[in-house]
Amino acid sequence: MTFQVALSFEDGITRFIKCDGDETVADASYRARINIPLDCRDGACGTCKSLCESGTYDGGDYIEEALTDEEAEQGYCLPCQMMPESDLVLQIPTTSDVAKTAAGTFSSTITEIRKFSDTTIGFTIDIANRDDLVFLPGQYVNITVPGTEATRSYSFSTGPTSKELSFLVKITDGGLMSEYLRDRAQVGDTLEFTGPMGSFFLREQKRRALLLAGGTGLAPLLSILDKMRTDAADHPVHLVYGVSSDADLVELDKLEEYTKSLPQFTFDYCVSDPASSAPNKGYVTGLFEPTHLNDGDVDVYLCGPPPMVEAVRDHLKSEGVTPANFYFEKFNNAATPGGSAAAAAPEAEVVEMVEAAPEYEIGEEHQPLSQSDAQFDARMALELGAMELTIGRMTQEQLSEYRILAEASCKSIENDHFTDAGAFTDTNASFHEFLFRCTTNDVLLEAYNRLEVTQLMTKVLRTADWVDEHIQHDHLDIVAAFEKGDRAAAHELIVSHSAHAKATMCRAIERSTVA
Repeated sequence: MTFQVALSFEDGITRFIKCDGDETVADASYRARINIPLDCRDGACGTCKSLCESGTYDGGDYIEEALTDEEAEQGYCLPCQMMPESDLVLQIPTTSDVAKTAAGTFSSTITEIRKFSDTTIGFTIDIANRDDLVFLPGQYVNITVPGTEATRSYSFSTGPTSKELSFLVKITDGGLMSEYLRDRAQVGDTLEFTGPMGSFFLREQKRRALLLAGGTGLAPLLSILDKMRTDAADHPVHLVYGVSSDADLVELDKLEEYTKSLPQFTFDYCVSDPASSAPNKGYVTGLFEPTHLNDGDVDVYLCGPPPMVEAVRDHLKSEGVTPANFYFEKFNNAATPGGSAAAAAPEAEVVEMVEAAPEYEIGEEHQPLSQSDAQFDARMALELGAMELTIGRMTQEQLSEYRILAEASCKSIENDHFTDAGAFTDTNASFHEFLFRCTTNDVLLEAYNRLEVTQLMTKVLRTADWVDEHIQHDHLDIVAAFEKGDRAAAHELIVSHSAHAKATMCRAIERSTVA
């Protein structure tokens, strides 16, 4: 059996390959002449370590140093060993350029132009080699504006299996694509584009989803809904769609169709213009209900202008809700008459890019478990480097201060619980930072500070109660190893302490998710 594997690179390029069930993803990738990171090919080095966003697979054989059990549980995998059991989506830790590949290039013909209103136009294209264009629901392509060399980025508003390919465009004076579509475009015109691109796409559905659209940001969410319908998704899905004026409202009939064809799908819409005839006036956050947020056990997909993204983020924070996953795509109106760039108005809702100042940003936020592990692994690596620079070279005064800081951090722990988690985060930060200061290496200290481990612990641990029972002794044991100049013991203790710290953070994050 053959499966489809999407390789999503750090620069936004996505390439799709075919992989047989009895071959590794790495072999299939190289067969397709896509050079993903690879070294040993034996599951021993971890060079190819990637994150599986969706799908099931046989992880193959590998050693703990290449992929830990904790990483495997979080979805990390080794393409040199894994064999697919379904279609997969992998995040590859390199750029498409390094992998010696690039986005696909396609030529299309406009088959329909639909003028929804003076503010919004939709268009549909057809390509002869439709089977060659594979994309994930929510992704976009870069379309060359006819008569120019400029490109504009637009998300598909149709699903990956749809024969037709449709898009929505906010019409803006001065916008190259806007003026082309409004004044010159004809059915039969040729459009060239490259793609697919972007990491804003539907992940494997494991829980309720909340979809939030601002203006033409509805397009990628329509693509996502189409995929959900194809998959017969059975998790509840609610969409809130917000626009500036009644003229901006589009595709309400299509959303209504989804309420009939997609189980457990519901939607609301609102218009910010007080003079609107819409039933709901205001902004999307005014339509949130507790069931939509589900105490944080929800995947949020948001596509809209930057003020909308920030407003949603602030609203969730004020409600004390941290979604399990928060995926966003934000865009600005950067077009003005004459084609000059200008600052976006607060209500701007355009999925266009200006060459001088690209403002099409994709991102995601998660409950910080995987982030936490990665940060602590990085801290451990830096501390081992700091240990090599300081052990056997610290003065007696420095060793004494190191011990005082260790003792101070122990005062907030009793066996396996915090007596004062807030005080621990402060004293623990002082203990770890001290070793880096002793190196007198500003670059190493700056690298440690950039990890923001202290900020993460402050956010997560201040209300925690449980702590790995070893941590109470770890700091003192590490200091003792430094006092003896025992490099091997110090190395082992720093590594084990990192594991204890990750276990503590993992429990705190899981507790905060349930609370």
